[in-house]
Amino acid sequence: MVDAAASGHAVDAAATGHPVDAAATGHAADAAATGHPVDAAPTGHPVDAAATGHPVDAAPAGHPVDAAPTGHAEMPLSPALASALAAELVRRADEDRELMRQTGAGPTPERRRRVVECHRDNAEALAAIVRRHGWPAADVVGAAASTAALMILLHAPDLGFRLRCRDLIAQATADGRCPAVHLAYIADHCAVELGEPQFYGTRVNPVTLRPYPVRRPQNLDERRRDVGLGPLEEQMRALRLHA
Repeated sequence: MVDAAASGHAVDAAATGHPVDAAATGHAADAAATGHPVDAAPTGHPVDAAATGHPVDAAPAGHPVDAAPTGHAEMPLSPALASALAAELVRRADEDRELMRQTGAGPTPERRRRVVECHRDNAEALAAIVRRHGWPAADVVGAAASTAALMILLHAPDLGFRLRCRDLIAQATADGRCPAVHLAYIADHCAVELGEPQFYGTRVNPVTLRPYPVRRPQNLDERRRDVGLGPLEEQMRALRLHA
């Protein structure tokens, strides 16, 4: 279970197959650690019906969905290359998590600088993977590495890259290649960045420790259940315990 205080993202082990560390999901709730608000969940754009039973909204205006962020055809991965990429993604996510932990425990200008550099370098490495091979879905690199890729994406500084990957993850989810909860996180994340209401309530304001605005809140827990997340109040209780 993700530490809400650390990330703003409470990730269910049932949803991903791997308990996700708040710092690893990409958002330390402590503004002192990153200078950015805590993320609690992706999109503002409902997940594909194939994944959750809810219709998908079109990509935001001005952001066409490419087959891949560069428009180039994806190169197939050999088992050896898939294993190497998986190890690299997990290593980078672990490094990010540790830097976020250190910065949250004792923020200094130097630690903040290292966090920013880590997020930038990790995003560039992930972008290179996506350009060549498409989104690193769980069926190719394994559940742990695909979750690590999501964590790296949530910290990526370029919103345009996040939006393009969100659409790739939506397709992978519809194809059964990624867990629906991955789409929930990146969808909510992008929605908040675009000033739109989120759909699953996964992104939390670090000051109020309450979710950013959610669309159709009366059906929120039903939507969360559809993607493998527990009730929102359970997430908020865990967040307050670790705050």
